[in-house]
Amino acid sequence: MSSPQSPSKTRPVLIVAGVALAATVLGLVSYTATKPSGPSGPGSSSVAEVSADPEAGVYSELEKYARRDASDGLALGRADAPVVLIEYADFKCGYCGKFARDTEPVLVEKYVENGTLRIEWRNFPIFGEESEAVARASWAAGRQGRFWQFHKEAYAEGAKEKGFGKERLAALAKAAGVPDLARFAADSEGAAAREAVRKDQEQGYELGASSTPSFLVNGRPIAGAQSLETFTEAIEAAAEKAGASGKAGAPGRAGAGAGAAR
Repeated sequence: MSSPQSPSKTRPVLIVAGVALAATVLGLVSYTATKPSGPSGPGSSSVAEVSADPEAGVYSELEKYARRDASDGLALGRADAPVVLIEYADFKCGYCGKFARDTEPVLVEKYVENGTLRIEWRNFPIFGEESEAVARASWAAGRQGRFWQFHKEAYAEGAKEKGFGKERLAALAKAAGVPDLARFAADSEGAAAREAVRKDQEQGYELGASSTPSFLVNGRPIAGAQSLETFTEAIEAAAEKAGASGKAGAPGRAGAGAGAAR
């Protein structure tokens, strides 16, 4: 995995000591957890292992990064779910694609659908102009309620190898069922899309993310496309701490902005 480009455009921010400490933790484990251990094998890191103790490795200040906005088109699940998983990712990242194809659907079925978990996406483009372009395009798809469908198409096996030029992005939007492709194209290049992506990117840098994917689960940093067990343990520990079972959360619909159709 490559490290992100230097955030020279991001303005300095003042963050509390707890967040600064957590940022150091996330920054240290992020590269280690996601770097390739060989030509094709995924990296691993014992640092990212999750303790059974629901308090271990949790930074309360980081819980505030969950937006819980019911109108957020880039979120999936109930706004009032007891657990929020925030993902900082790049559509050109192979490990992000692995998580999207192999792990995330299981988490959606097991935890989002029963109301325990909410997933909030943050665009964290670190691989150049195409990363920035597809990030804006995903936001534009979200404006028409089709972010998660676009997400699925962009992370399909072999999708990133085809690149993310304008024609390719339009094709992905069409495949995702974005109804107004002219509006999609205009939104993708608009100031609002650039600002939304910049805001997400700055948040990732502020937290010390140094590669993709990086996650927060109710204030617990997890770096890399870790095993399914790592995420289930983190979610269930967070649900336990929040007073939910983590296995049989209160049933409920995936509310507004949830992008229920995947």
